[in-house]
Amino acid sequence: MTAGLMQTPPLQIIDILKFASTAHARREIVSRLVEEPTFRYTYADSARRAAQAANALKRLGIGHGDRVSSLAWNTHRHFELFYAVPALGAVLHTANPRLFDEQIVYTINHAESTVLLFDKNFLPVVERLAPQLTTVKTFIMLSDEQRTVPGAVNALSYETLLAKESADIAWPTLDENLGAFLCYTSGTTGDPKGVLYSHRAVVLHAMASGLASAFGFDAFDVLLPYANLYHATGWGLPFAGPINGCKIVFPCDKTDGASIQELIVNEGVTFSGGVPTIWTMYLSHIEKTGETPGKLKRVVIGGSAVPRAMAETFKKKYGVRVLQIWGMTETCPLGVIATPTPELAEAGEDAMDEAIWTRQGRMQFGIELKIVDEDGKDLPWDGENSGALLVRGPWTIRRYFRKDADAASADGWFDTGDIATIDAAGFMRITDRKKDVIKSGGEWISSIDLENIAVACPGVKIAAVVGVPHPKWEERPLLVIEPHEGQQLTEADVQAFLEPRIVKWWKPDKVIFASVPLTATGKIDKKVLRSRYATALTG
Repeated sequence: MTAGLMQTPPLQIIDILKFASTAHARREIVSRLVEEPTFRYTYADSARRAAQAANALKRLGIGHGDRVSSLAWNTHRHFELFYAVPALGAVLHTANPRLFDEQIVYTINHAESTVLLFDKNFLPVVERLAPQLTTVKTFIMLSDEQRTVPGAVNALSYETLLAKESADIAWPTLDENLGAFLCYTSGTTGDPKGVLYSHRAVVLHAMASGLASAFGFDAFDVLLPYANLYHATGWGLPFAGPINGCKIVFPCDKTDGASIQELIVNEGVTFSGGVPTIWTMYLSHIEKTGETPGKLKRVVIGGSAVPRAMAETFKKKYGVRVLQIWGMTETCPLGVIATPTPELAEAGEDAMDEAIWTRQGRMQFGIELKIVDEDGKDLPWDGENSGALLVRGPWTIRRYFRKDADAASADGWFDTGDIATIDAAGFMRITDRKKDVIKSGGEWISSIDLENIAVACPGVKIAAVVGVPHPKWEERPLLVIEPHEGQQLTEADVQAFLEPRIVKWWKPDKVIFASVPLTATGKIDKKVLRSRYATALTG
């Protein structure tokens, strides 16, 4: 066998920022912050501050293989950690503040993080959870010295730590398969599961996601990422943006329509991405005010299906192209993106829009797809046959963090848990979910967990939860209760029982008292319920 004669430097995340700080040194990064003025600097500045952050973490004892947790919004400081931590050979665990308290505790303890960096408005959460965080030794508030509140955790100031450090650093050369980011699933069916991204996976994902067949970035783009950085590294935008020299605008925690519009117009945003709920609020705002989306050209929407009316409004009224994206924590997260093809264009613009808006996306280089029947037999790509969706590729999970068994098959196929069709052109459409979970505003709600809590309410015989369409949140839980014979229950009774036992956003939007249909095997027939109550919240 004749070996290739090319160089083989490892793919390292820090090289993305090093490149951007030279090739696009003066390109701007803009960041809103918690209780601080908007911050502006360049890629060159960010590289220097990432080096200072790394030196500060080294001084705190962080090194090769250690885990560091963040509980933070989309800001320039969080962006710096995305490079500083992995570049040390350590792992950044981006904790999800939308999880239950016990799940946040579980993920940080499971990661065994020794340092927790958090934004100021998370201080009450951190103080509440700190006694249960068994491995965290140091708490750092992502704030300047003046606004840092040590609180019960004696938090240090991020800016104070950086001010003491040099921007000179000798970045170590790392194995590209070394762990870099630890992202946890939402834990809808048990404890959250950790997905440990490697440097190699992140860099390849970043290179692929910026292609014209995907996000289509160039150095003239201005990115406004509303995909949370704690969700699968914010769809990889903190890496794809710098590779392509894009200006980045970080919104922090302000997601109301007026705040979105202010950034889009004032910063010249051309590209943004987020869950449908964000864009429902945004469109409502600009339609009420009569404003326009400035230079915005592309909006990528994921998390749940894009409402047809939303896509039409963006395109026909404002000239903004809407693209769907599908992926998951286990795919880093890019799976498919709904981008047009010449064949679709030949069918006419309306036909092309119809195809793109009704499918999750088209296969991308780097991710293989297939659908199989119950026996594991491959199904044809005809857009009609549906089966279990399997994926594999260089940024697809092999094994969950601290699990002995592989999550993928011996030949690399990972079962996504979705049921889908794929057509001859590689467009994939999700048709169902194996597990009856509900996606509301980009977050999962477990129907099974909600049912198990509701059925404990006195007087309840059977509790069934299904997701039904909602005008704002895209999907919300509907609770169907079949009471025990002779029991008199009201919706207020059930909601009062649920309130102290669930997080607020799990609260069912409606409780219906009716006979719960069962399948031949005695299981709740959720297909019937979804059909029966499809308009319960919209009609």
